[in-house]
Amino acid sequence: MTWTLYGRPLASRFLLGTAGYPSPEVLRQSVIASGAQVLTVGLKRTLAAAGDNGFVAAIRETLKATGGHLLPNTAGCRTAAEAVTLAHMARELYDTPWVKLEVVGDEHTLQPDPWELVSAAAQLARDGFQVFPYCTDDLVTCRRLLDAGCEVLMPWGAPIGSGQGLLNPFALRVLRERLPGVPLIVDAGIGAPSHAAAAMELGMDGVLLNSAVAQAGDPVRMAAAFAQAIAGGRAGFEAGVMAPQDMAVPSTPVGGRPFVLP
Repeated sequence: MTWTLYGRPLASRFLLGTAGYPSPEVLRQSVIASGAQVLTVGLKRTLAAAGDNGFVAAIRETLKATGGHLLPNTAGCRTAAEAVTLAHMARELYDTPWVKLEVVGDEHTLQPDPWELVSAAAQLARDGFQVFPYCTDDLVTCRRLLDAGCEVLMPWGAPIGSGQGLLNPFALRVLRERLPGVPLIVDAGIGAPSHAAAAMELGMDGVLLNSAVAQAGDPVRMAAAFAQAIAGGRAGFEAGVMAPQDMAVPSTPVGGRPFVLP
């Protein structure tokens, strides 16, 4: 079943980052194996790399072949002003109104700065951008981002690149319950396919990750594993995952009446 992000229909709920792969060819194969239709790229990384060893060309070629969408991000920014400037550069360079907004406030956890993030989101929305804010799982911050003009939210599962999975499933569950209809994409901290499946079973609409695939022993195979986990987790959510119980519940209830085996 398709879903939409800012009006664009998508079949895959897997969004994939493009940094840290051993080669452009491994990146290309990983994207194909993942089935991802949205790829992120950091503008600061692109500018710093100059020639980039063919990675940006591989990203563009793969997107053209698959009909996917590019999601430039403002990774590395520390203030709203810096993020807004970088977003405008990304729009000129990649010709897309989409931007993954990152404004980091802590060097140790790389946690988003909620005040700078909301400020940047509001300015970019006024400037005609379609903003995908990387945020924490705080409900109040998420509401402020929606008020600022964001139509999509990207709460973290754990600190970026940590691979710890979902540190606060309760907060993600609350977001899903209190923000019905808002696309929620878990971004950051996912380390294993089981983490991604768990996020989808909570009712998240998608998963964005990078390191878990790029740093795997076999990135292509891991990309395929995540694709299966995300699809399975979503199917489980839609089917209705059973509620956990505090005690054993017989799977074959006995009605208290005798029966005779043939």
